[in-house]
Amino acid sequence: MTTYKDIRGTHIKTVTTDPPAPVNGQMWYNSTTQVMKGFTSNPAGSWSSGGEMNTARRSMGTGGTQTSALAFGGSTAAFPSPSKDETESYNGTAFSEVADLNTGRQSLTGSGASNTSALAIGGFDPTNPNYQTAIVESWNGSAWTEVADLGTARYSLAAAGTATNAIAFGGATSPTTTKTETERWNGSSWTEVADLGTSRYSLGGSGVYDSALAYGGYSEATGADVALTESWNGSSWTEVADLNVVHRQTGSAGTSNTSALCFGGLPPSPAGMTNTELWDGSSWTEQNDLANAVRTQASCGSTSAALSAGGGVPQVSRSEEWIAPVTNTVTFTAS
Repeated sequence: MTTYKDIRGTHIKTVTTDPPAPVNGQMWYNSTTQVMKGFTSNPAGSWSSGGEMNTARRSMGTGGTQTSALAFGGSTAAFPSPSKDETESYNGTAFSEVADLNTGRQSLTGSGASNTSALAIGGFDPTNPNYQTAIVESWNGSAWTEVADLGTARYSLAAAGTATNAIAFGGATSPTTTKTETERWNGSSWTEVADLGTSRYSLGGSGVYDSALAYGGYSEATGADVALTESWNGSSWTEVADLNVVHRQTGSAGTSNTSALCFGGLPPSPAGMTNTELWDGSSWTEQNDLANAVRTQASCGSTSAALSAGGGVPQVSRSEEWIAPVTNTVTFTAS
């Protein structure tokens, strides 16, 4: 319905201080600073092209932020191709190759605060008779060091947190048996904590060790891809509102169990999907799509600034950067 404001607009008022909660398009004259001001809002976040990876690949682990990211491991062809040990660092503009993992693997996960501090967790290698591995390596900005193994070897799991405080959850063992296990990393060892409510692998995961979110994936319990979302409070998982679209092999970003971004993944097409969804702590809302369909990509960051890099079948080297909606108070000047 058209409102009075839509028809007549917003009056320009004289005020002594800027209004605390202006609406989009509102203008005012600040008599204290003697300037005309206005408030603008970009109503939706959007994706734009980022730097190209040096090696096109899929099924990597990732840690860090949009401007300080690390992508490691993965595969350069469809299963059962050999696993990779390459590590690439992203500075917000370009990827550069750095020191390799000690053990090449794919379908691993990662956690970390930046491109100088991260964990490479689990995964599998087709040359390994059991496929899954419990290997964990720690990155200090120049080299990888093997640290304590996971309690349960698995691949296609998710993780949240930093290099010294993290959780790893879900995943699968071969033959494909989906897992509910959640393990907590304290910087020196892993401890099993409360299980996920629903077993799954190729799920999305984001947040920190005591405030995380698990979403989507494939569950052996249901025999299908799921839109289920579970919230972690540091001691237990609670089922919350589902994704709008089922995502598996998704990209993930977010800083807590009240702030997450889910993008790309399967189904419907083998190349992946473009759908992007934002979690605000109570529900998922569809956002502007990725420019390119993708799955099994490297992903990290927050709901205001996220990174999607590589992935796909066939594998790609491109990346996309997410920038969230912004609000701005602007000053008008006479020319």
